[in-house]
Amino acid sequence: MYPYSSYNDALSRQQSKLIQDIEKAINGEYSAIKCYEKIAKMATKEKQRKQILEIREDEKKHYHHFVRIYTSLTGRQPQPKITEECPNTYVKGLEFALVDEQETVDFYLDIADEATDPYIKEVFRRAAADEQNHAVWFLYYFTKNK
Repeated sequence: MYPYSSYNDALSRQQSKLIQDIEKAINGEYSAIKCYEKIAKMATKEKQRKQILEIREDEKKHYHHFVRIYTSLTGRQPQPKITEECPNTYVKGLEFALVDEQETVDFYLDIADEATDPYIKEVFRRAAADEQNHAVWFLYYFTKNK
């Protein structure tokens, strides 16, 4: 009887951590969507502005995937909030974005590694690959504009 109870407790803790991580990911994507809109408006070169807006579209996709997963796990809609303030200058915004994207790669890979559901694993692995690509773009623009 006890081993079964311990197993259920472990599953419950694992599920609770997954939900907390997904909620954090939702807030991160929500914050990025808002921030990248602001950064794009500050861009002086059209090509850079378009690329940042394309990255923003990827963030919207991630956000919607994560919301669907969160809703299916909890039965409720998340209440997203901005968790990080976006800088007020273009170069500082680019630096902020590249650091954030790079940190997010590791966070998403951790979620994918810990998840047991194949769909959740794949969604977070794909999002991590996108985030790595975004970091490269932001690093490129940061270097060109510094």
